[in-house]
Amino acid sequence: MAVRPVLKMGDPRLLTPAQPVVDFASVELAQLLVDMRDTMYALNGAGLAAPQIGVGLQVVMFEVNANPRYPDAETVPFTVLINPVLTPLSDALEEDWEGCLSVPGMRGRVPRHVALRYQGFDAAGQPIDRSVSGFHARVVQHEVDHLQGILYPMRIRDLRHFGYTETLFPGQNLQDD
Repeated sequence: MAVRPVLKMGDPRLLTPAQPVVDFASVELAQLLVDMRDTMYALNGAGLAAPQIGVGLQVVMFEVNANPRYPDAETVPFTVLINPVLTPLSDALEEDWEGCLSVPGMRGRVPRHVALRYQGFDAAGQPIDRSVSGFHARVVQHEVDHLQGILYPMRIRDLRHFGYTETLFPGQNLQDD
């Protein structure tokens, strides 16, 4: 198991746009994917982006399946998404609470597109093209933001809806995403 340390907000590497993956057959990419999956699972994350573990490549992964941090969220299948492109399917936005492994102990209400199409490639370099909505769309947008050097607090419209998880949700035992 190769659990890697997650960079925290304030580390300049989290603000640097990631580069596209060009070699899908590389040993380095295969090891990165193993490390990312191990790290995401060990920390009960809903997703993880390569820049969060200090690798400046356009690679994200996500999965939500009975996650204790999101007890009411629909299932999101395990997905590796490389070199993603997001296209909103409407102008409709919805604000909801988000957290992040790189912003530990905090939550904020973030506006996100309700429905979008995401395209990119899987771990083997095969095309992915999905249209999703709801929580699935939110998770994808959150993770892809990391590839552009954007952390969720940068998207919060009203800082009255940003704070420490234990203060905002007393007794709910929520953790970071």
